[in-house]
Amino acid sequence: MAENNWTPTPLDTSGIELDAGLLALVEALAENAHAHWARRRFSEGWRRGAERSDIALTHPLLVPYPELPEPEKEYDRELAVETIKVVLSLGYRILPPA
Repeated sequence: MAENNWTPTPLDTSGIELDAGLLALVEALAENAHAHWARRRFSEGWRRGAERSDIALTHPLLVPYPELPEPEKEYDRELAVETIKVVLSLGYRILPPA
């Protein structure tokens, strides 16, 4: 087995707080991330199944975002929150649409 010599060092975003407007953006990004993931799986031949099978190409989470279990939605939200925080920590601004 290969030895893992990599230590992940993401940017420290612990000091960044998201305002209410950005928190609303989180849900849209989380839903889009799930849709992107699902579309890719479908294009690779995956389909919804009772359990995940890399052989049969089935996955129980190939459902619309609103039907996901809350822990799975939270996973997508955490990714969205961290992405927004990284964008802000790099000095970019996110403005609401006009």
